[in-house]
Amino acid sequence: MAKIYAVGVGPGDPELLTRKAERILRNVDVILAPVSNPAEASVALEIIREFIDENRQEIIVHQFPMTSDKTLLIPAWQEAAALIAGHAALGRDVAFITIGDPLFYSTFIYLLRILREQWADVPIEIIPGISSINASAAQAGIPLVESEEKMAVIPATAGIEQIAAALLTFETVVLLKVKPLFTDILELLRQTGRERSTVFVERVGSARQKILTDFTEISAHSPDYLSLLIIKQP
Repeated sequence: MAKIYAVGVGPGDPELLTRKAERILRNVDVILAPVSNPAEASVALEIIREFIDENRQEIIVHQFPMTSDKTLLIPAWQEAAALIAGHAALGRDVAFITIGDPLFYSTFIYLLRILREQWADVPIEIIPGISSINASAAQAGIPLVESEEKMAVIPATAGIEQIAAALLTFETVVLLKVKPLFTDILELLRQTGRERSTVFVERVGSARQKILTDFTEISAHSPDYLSLLIIKQP
């Protein structure tokens, strides 16, 4: 029976793919790559280009709107799940690729629920990937947590109040999707004296990678969507 794979391709560096991920990607019949804007290239697809054969494998780029509006998102999820299941029904192995890890703030989480509900007989295998958090800490050379320390991971879009509360409770706070609230976040960090214990990382593992530790440089930078902040206690 054909199988559906969810493959985490890591944050940007092709060498950070696991051996299992590479093996699966070389052998599946169909690869579905998500994209938020059809005018832009799929980041996940660009990471794996060297491992696939576009003459032999079918590559599908599927748009998922960059919005929180469920009336737009749910049809896109259902369409993608049906597309994946349809290929599997024809006996074709399918890989849904995602940057980072498939079960960590990934679109595949929503597809997984639909597939389990509507195509429960189709086997699904999830291949974990290295998250941008781990890769960013490695590139910056900064420990995330040690001993009894605690860490919180927060999408910055959760709001400045949630971020402020986390800074009071956790030794390490990692903020994802910082672009929309970047100015407010920087002001909060100034107010809480975190200027010297903040690291900014953008597009980690890619040719566009940027790591900033000087708060003046961080404040002057206009962040990319794929950016995060690692904030330690002073």
